[in-house]
Amino acid sequence: MDSVLFAEFLLWKEHPSRDRSTAFLSRIYREDIGPCLSFTRSELSQLIQRAVENNSLTIEPVAMSALPMVKASALECGGPKKCALSGLSRVCRHRIKLGDKGSYYYISPSSRARITAVCNFFTYIRYIQQGLVRQNAEQMFWEVMRLRREMTVAKLGFYLTDQG
Repeated sequence: MDSVLFAEFLLWKEHPSRDRSTAFLSRIYREDIGPCLSFTRSELSQLIQRAVENNSLTIEPVAMSALPMVKASALECGGPKKCALSGLSRVCRHRIKLGDKGSYYYISPSSRARITAVCNFFTYIRYIQQGLVRQNAEQMFWEVMRLRREMTVAKLGFYLTDQG
């Protein structure tokens, strides 16, 4: 176990918050969250990061047979065959919605994996903040490390597909 990382975690755990200025979260933003949510469309990347932090992002599957025709004005939102985040031609089986805004953005499987990895991390951090995690500090730390690994693996382009 890295004693510096563990010490940063223990210090954060005394007063858990989502304040980026703590050594613990500052490191995770710099090493994991930032790179994981860094996409070609940087402005949209920033909006996604804020929505994830605020727990206001929705990801939902797209019914492939019931897809409407994509209007020309919706090109920036991607489409069933173009990821709104990377701009690459990919089959997009999911779409995201940021907060209560009306626009949906179609995302590729690799973009979805990256976003959900960060969401999983924030969910666990919120659980710790709310006192819902009933584990000792070392067990919590190892779960945080597992979630960091999940972000790293997703950022490298590895993800599980829904297809067997």
